Amino acid sequence: MLVYFSLDVLAIACEIGDRGNEGVWLGNLGIAYKNQGHASKAIEYYEQALAIAREIGDRGNEGVRLGNLGVAYQNLGEASKAIDYYEQQLRITKEIGDRRGEGNAQWNMSLTLDQLGNRTQAIECAKAALKIREEIEDPRADSVRRKLQEWESQQQNQ
Repeated sequence: MLVYFSLDVLAIACEIGDRGNEGVWLGNLGIAYKNQGHASKAIEYYEQALAIAREIGDRGNEGVRLGNLGVAYQNLGEASKAIDYYEQQLRITKEIGDRRGEGNAQWNMSLTLDQLGNRTQAIECAKAALKIREEIEDPRADSVRRKLQEWESQQQNQ
């Protein structure tokens, strides 16, 4: 249902030449496909949305789409590619002062680094994510704190 609605709104944005909303709805379609477990299809839409964000100079959405691509590649098991996208997202979010986006990039990068077996670096990224999430009073700080405690406890027991 959401995909059909998104396609209708996307068609309208294209018809009236609203590139910003075209990019937003392409990104929303990517999210819908990712949530349905179709990471490859999601990547197609995220890449289109990223291209538009760059074309119109929308740095905020550029960062979001880079993060979306990182998650999609992580879901496909392509951790190195995911980290590359998270690093790009992190640079942009720092440049534009998007603390929530910066925290998301750090957190997602920590999960991917841990997946790659780099627990020490994963912990450093998770600590950075936690600090940001506490500063902005993000309710997801608790889940980061729990995972960080789990990782640190596992490292001590090795």
